[in-house]
Amino acid sequence: MIKKAMILAAGFGKRLNPLTLKYPKPLLQIGNETLLSNTIKFLEEFGIKKIVINVHYLGDQIKEYIDKKKFNLDITIIDEHEKILDTGGGVLNALNHINETFLCINPDTIWNSNYIKELKKMENDFFLKKRKCSLLLVNKTKSFDKNLKGDFNLANGMIIRNKNEEQKYIYTGLQIINPEVFVNMNDKIFSINTIWDQLIKDQNLFGSESLIDFIHVSTLEIYKKLNIK
Repeated sequence: MIKKAMILAAGFGKRLNPLTLKYPKPLLQIGNETLLSNTIKFLEEFGIKKIVINVHYLGDQIKEYIDKKKFNLDITIIDEHEKILDTGGGVLNALNHINETFLCINPDTIWNSNYIKELKKMENDFFLKKRKCSLLLVNKTKSFDKNLKGDFNLANGMIIRNKNEEQKYIYTGLQIINPEVFVNMNDKIFSINTIWDQLIKDQNLFGSESLIDFIHVSTLEIYKKLNIK
């Protein structure tokens, strides 16, 4: 059973300007919840006990928010003070607090209870088949934002990425990772795509297809549509 998770919350959220000139993207509100609180509550429902959150841009606001809300989980915040470490570097830096298989999640997807069943199956497959990294993907036809391009293709549960083909699947922002995938990484600042590309090369990156309509706060236009009463 997975008990630890990381929330990636260090980004600048530039496509949400001017909103993100004053507030970090994870603190933007959809309905009665912020993107961050919605994600934390989703993880709690799944059974996560400890969360690590990396911050950089307007990170003090996220720290204050976590202190004020007093969530029912053990939450550690890692501040990437001097320079943002990118997605891969941020996760690698967090491994000082996570020494076992964990969930890594982006807070800009609107997570809900319907994902729990899919994630449980993904978790079972991960351990049963002794995988090192597995991503939750969705066919781009199910995306609320029709401008999102695909990231990958799926073939019998294995993720492939051929630049000469149409990529039909979008990464939802949720993955299960064994820390072993970072063992040979010496860089401090790098994209998680560096890890994924090596795993694809080794035929060791797996995908689980979500059948849930994918709602991702990608741009200011999408954010405004989602907040129409």
